[in-house]
Amino acid sequence: VFDRMGDHVSGKGLKRADLARRTGCNLETIRYYEKISMMPDPPRTASGYRVYDETHVGRLRFILRGRELGFSIEELRGLLQLVDRGTQTCAEVKALTEQHLADVRAKIADLRRIEKVLAATAAQCSGEELPDCPVLEALAL
Repeated sequence: VFDRMGDHVSGKGLKRADLARRTGCNLETIRYYEKISMMPDPPRTASGYRVYDETHVGRLRFILRGRELGFSIEELRGLLQLVDRGTQTCAEVKALTEQHLADVRAKIADLRRIEKVLAATAAQCSGEELPDCPVLEALAL
């Protein structure tokens, strides 16, 4: 997937702004992921600048893609812990993924119920310039 983080960066590294550009990630989001230890602290130059490498790029892309797929921070943290330990098995990853899939399916079912209620409620509304509105009445229940 991506190499685990090392303590040293060889060659020329990336600044945080470069990392943001390479991944399409907001600078504040990168800071947040570092703060909550999703992204490990990068090594620093002698003058104190953070230096990121391709491993950081890969890890951040992994996190961003996971977020696009709806994985929570805690779910991603679990996946990353498996990867960081280097002991992950496909079975463990599949179990975490199947739990997430069940959550996604439950959300889809909830959204379908919400859609049905909203559509029925909106259909009762005449849309005329009247003070009484079935939508407001349904929300007030």
